[in-house]
Formats: sequence, C-alpha cells, structure tokens
Amino acid sequence: MSSKSQRYLALDVLRGITIAGMITVNTPGSWAHIYAPLKHSAWHGCTPTDLVFPFFLFVMGVSMFFSFSKYNNSLNKASLLKVGKRSVLIFGIGLFLNSFPQWMCDFSSLRILGVLQRIAICYLFASLIVLAARPKYVPIIGAVILLAYWGLLAMLGGADPFSLEHNATIAIDRFVLGESHMYHGFGISFDPEGLLSTIPAIVTVLLGYLVGYLIKNTTKEKVPLKLIAFGAAGIVVGWLWGLVFPINKPLWTSSYVVYTAGLGTTLLAILVWIIDIKGYKKWTSFFVVFGMNPLFIFALSVFWVKSLFRFIHITGADGKVLNGYSGLYQTVFVPLAGELNGSLLFALSHIAMYWFIGWLLYKNRIFIKV
Repeated sequence: MSSKSQRYLALDVLRGITIAGMITVNTPGSWAHIYAPLKHSAWHGCTPTDLVFPFFLFVMGVSMFFSFSKYNNSLNKASLLKVGKRSVLIFGIGLFLNSFPQWMCDFSSLRILGVLQRIAICYLFASLIVLAARPKYVPIIGAVILLAYWGLLAMLGGADPFSLEHNATIAIDRFVLGESHMYHGFGISFDPEGLLSTIPAIVTVLLGYLVGYLIKNTTKEKVPLKLIAFGAAGIVVGWLWGLVFPINKPLWTSSYVVYTAGLGTTLLAILVWIIDIKGYKKWTSFFVVFGMNPLFIFALSVFWVKSLFRFIHITGADGKVLNGYSGLYQTVFVPLAGELNGSLLFALSHIAMYWFIGWLLYKNRIFIKV
C-alpha cells in the first residue's frame, strides 16, 4: 500500500471534527450559559471539551508520520528547514493574535503563550525527536518524558503538588515569563499552556506519530482492530495512572496524555472502519472542509471574536451600548432561543460561517499551509 493511499479520509474527518469542536467550545454566546459537556473540567477530570486540544495534537502527530515520508522520516537540511519555518510561523501567528488589538496599546501585559504557541512548540520538538530517533526509541523517549514530568510535579510542588495553587508549573512560568505575561483566567497567574506543561504535550504528538507508524505497517483491513487495541490500552493505563497522578488538562498531566491519546486512537479506529473500510463517506464532506484548512480557520475564529469585542458596538433594547460579541448574543440569539440555547446557537452559527468560508477555499482548491 502506498504512502499516499494510507492517508485515510478518516484522519481528515477527525481533524475537521476537532476544529469544529474547538470553535464550538470557544465561542459560546455567554460563558455564563453553557451546557455541561461544553465546559472544561473545573480542575481534575475530563469532559468532552477537554478532549478537543489533545485530539488536535494527536491528529497532528499522525499526519506528521505521512508528511515526513517525503524526507524519508529522517532529519536532514530539508526537513529541518520545513519544521523550523512552520514552527516559527505558527508561534508568530499565535503571538500576533494574543497582541491583537493590543498592538495599538502596549505590551506590558501581553500573554506570551497560548494554543497556537503550544502547537508550534509541540510540533517543533516532536518533529525533531521523530526525525532524529528510530521509531523503536520513540515510545521510550515518550515514557521517560511522562515519568519525569510526574516526578518533577510531585517533588517540586507544594503540600498539594497537583493543585492549582501549589503546582510547580506556576513558579517556572512566573520566573521565565513574568506574572503579567501569563494567563489569569483561573483567578491567579497560572498558564494552562505554560512552559513546563507543554513538555508532556509533546508526547501527545509522539503518540499520534506512533499511530501513524502502526497504520503504515498494518494491512488496511486490520487497522481498526489494531487501533482499538492500542486505544483501549491507553484508556485503561491513563485511567489507572490517574488514580495517583490525576487526569488534568490545565496541568496536561501524564495520565491525561495517555488517556486522551487512547480515546483519540479509539475514535480514529471507529472512523477508519466506518469511512475507509465500510465506505460510508457521504456524511464526511462537512468535516473534511474544516480539516483542509484547520489552523487558518481556527486563527480566523480568534481574530473575528477579538474584532467583535474591540471594533463593533451594538445598542441594546435598553439603550445600553454593548460590544459586538455580547450585542449579537443579547439582541439576536437570546430572543430567538433563550439564554442557554441561544448561547449554543450563537456558537453553531459561527460554525456555519467558518464552514462556508472553508467550503469556498476547498471548492477553489485553496489550502493555506500554516
């Protein structure tokens, strides 16, 4: 089976599902009115929303295996140049979005890290590992990273090392980044995409890469079963590990890495069986559109939301001037569906808008490589 034929449609669909999920959970009409599955866990635990980001990194890892085949999956000048350029570009876009429209002001409180920045760092280091090391060593490297991260948090944290207030990632991020350049959404200066917690996230990409390797070295008919076995093992090991090292997205704990990779592998197995083995493909076009320009659509969604907050203003029925985001929700979606359903409808309407943009790009064979 050729490398090209092994780029299963299921992989593009899973990527598209992930991007659609990212937009849905990041764009509610009101953060005060969200259905429970669309909320992140308060701290420990894992909701469907907590699967979105690791699934994206996981799919990126699977895709890396096939995309690096043109470089013979080895580290050379061409592959290093590609990895370096792409990493800098993704990180730069993330930093720009963090600064937008703050570049009109000052940078004293600019958040340095974020989702795209984590994607860039994970892509860079995971790429260097898989291109420089033989496949048989990648699981060992991943295991060492996860065990070392567990040890670092346990030893360097406070009395409750896996808590919000006492985990070791805070001290490192404060020292390197400074409190004013960190995320404050948890009530304190704690960055869920911080430096230390990005290290285990690299392993999420490595596990995806290993799944790509497994797919390549398995006959097509046996791929779903092998993926199910791999995924089930990850779910069980991650859950058991979580009994002593809690499954936690903000800390990106090692148990969370293994558990979510197991779930991602299982979902990919199901999609491969439905789409690529049984041939049920008609329903996939919606998600394929998102999967063809994923990072562009995600970046566009962030840019649009920030523009709504900063540049657009709407006067409500009571005469109060609202920013464009709240104004749309309050004046259009709440009257249509109420506060809770209106909040969901607001998010779904944005999904429709970005899908249309993605469809125009896909129809015209425009693929923006980010």
